[in-house]
Amino acid sequence: MNLQNLKRNDKLLEQLAGEYVLGTLRGGARRRFERWLRDDVIVKRAVAEWQDRLHPMAEFAPSAQPSPQVWQAIEKQLKLAPAPVRQDRRSFWLGLREDLSFWRGLGMASTALATILVTVMLTRQPEPAMQTMSFVATLSDEKAQPVMVVTGDAKRRQMTVKVVMPQNIAADRSLELWAVPKQGAPRSLGLVANNGTVVLPMPEDATPESIPVLAISLEPKGGSPNPNAPSGPVIFKGAWVQI
Repeated sequence: MNLQNLKRNDKLLEQLAGEYVLGTLRGGARRRFERWLRDDVIVKRAVAEWQDRLHPMAEFAPSAQPSPQVWQAIEKQLKLAPAPVRQDRRSFWLGLREDLSFWRGLGMASTALATILVTVMLTRQPEPAMQTMSFVATLSDEKAQPVMVVTGDAKRRQMTVKVVMPQNIAADRSLELWAVPKQGAPRSLGLVANNGTVVLPMPEDATPESIPVLAISLEPKGGSPNPNAPSGPVIFKGAWVQI
């Protein structure tokens, strides 16, 4: 595979650019891609587009505390030898290890970007009988576990809500999908199931520019009695992005 062949294969270029931004492209393949990235404007544009799609997702994921093995792996990879730490001055790496804001950002980015990359890759696969999806959101719980994937078809004006982690919902409760705009009150998009797939109408203005976030609330049977806001807790949420 050379650069010219890559530029003629849009699907492969998209896949490699997405994996590069996420950090899953490794070894010789990553080094080769980085050489192309330095020299070619088309490759640079593909990487920049993936950065625009994926990086905002980190804002919506909850914090994640890494295990002790993470620090041990960093020490091993950087070949850091154990050294005594003076009480009046902590080492840079120890301070970094204990910096919760650093680990919070790392946890948010890794979880959210991995989830959205898988979702986007799946929705971009060509299928003869389907229209290309224009928008996607991965709705996750407070532990950053993906629960639902929402895709929006701009041509058909419909949203498809697929449950990837079935939920146990009481018989007297319903799950309701909400559009959370940049300004103004949330807007109900309809009820969704606790398992399987549901198709809902998509408003014409349901774009990431006006509606950056989608959310699911737990409501009384039939939905929230207030059309302008959830009456129950918001249990899942995620960024609504264009693909």
